[in-house]
Amino acid sequence: MAGEVNIKRLAQELNISIATVSKALNDSYEISLKTKNRVLSLAKELNYTPNPAASNLRSNKTKTIAVIVPDVANNFFSLAIKGIEEIARKYGHHVLIYQTHEDAEMEKSFTNSLLNGRVDGILTSVSSNEYNSDYYRDLVKKVPLVFFDRVYESLDAFKITTDDYQISFKATEHFIECGCQNIAFLYGLGKLPAGTARFTGYKDALIAHGINFREELVLDYSEDEEVNFANIKTLFKKHKPDALFSSIEEFIIPAYMACAELKFSIPGDVKILSFSNMSSAKLLNPSLTTITQPAFEIGNEAAKCLFKILNKKGMDDDKDIVLKSVLIKRASTGC
Repeated sequence: MAGEVNIKRLAQELNISIATVSKALNDSYEISLKTKNRVLSLAKELNYTPNPAASNLRSNKTKTIAVIVPDVANNFFSLAIKGIEEIARKYGHHVLIYQTHEDAEMEKSFTNSLLNGRVDGILTSVSSNEYNSDYYRDLVKKVPLVFFDRVYESLDAFKITTDDYQISFKATEHFIECGCQNIAFLYGLGKLPAGTARFTGYKDALIAHGINFREELVLDYSEDEEVNFANIKTLFKKHKPDALFSSIEEFIIPAYMACAELKFSIPGDVKILSFSNMSSAKLLNPSLTTITQPAFEIGNEAAKCLFKILNKKGMDDDKDIVLKSVLIKRASTGC
């Protein structure tokens, strides 16, 4: 009995119609228990597995959703994907994951390839190297789409974010309460609303406490870790900050390395905190004070919103959902 095992093959082997086999496999009340048992027994014997695409043709559903993120190895995104998968399983959907490596062109290529009905909907956290709001303004009209963490605020779509401005303000105040006056800002995601909100929270907190904002204490992110390492060392030598506020976790290792090379004590000579979901933050020496985002919950909420769209429920709900991050104080700020 060699050859492809499909519904047609089962029907031929049992000398019954394809429709009867299909109904038996779907436990239809129209089919007798005896026939069901015959079909299921042969299906098991031949290792038959249903084709999800074929079984969903009538409903035009693939039972699959796509998740497009910059970096699956990033702690935040790996947790968010777990949150998405939990909800997808409840709705009987598979999850396809695409990694853009912060490349906006790759991001568009992935998304365009999904517009031919390969997936029922898309969850995305956009790349940071280009502002693509015009592209997405057109895209949300073509496919069910939900943004999480990295979003475009002006679009009419579900957007799940965190309180970036408020938590950055609070984190800057924490430095000030620890006696810091020369607080440097390590600036990532500069082309996205999340990055701008974090920077504005930092800047406004300084002003609110009567501390002059100094442009020379702001350092932009480079994709080259060695460049970040060199720039942080130069920042220390030229401007002598007593605190480093990192808006993304990619600055953490270069910052610790720079302090080690310059023989700066953390938190004695300089205090450090960062946005980060790194599970190893508490194991660094000294342990790192972090702004930790509810990544799993963000993924969970984003998936729930996508299934609202797919099931045409809750479409009048508030589309801008903001979850709270947490400032976890550890040894690197030392007060």
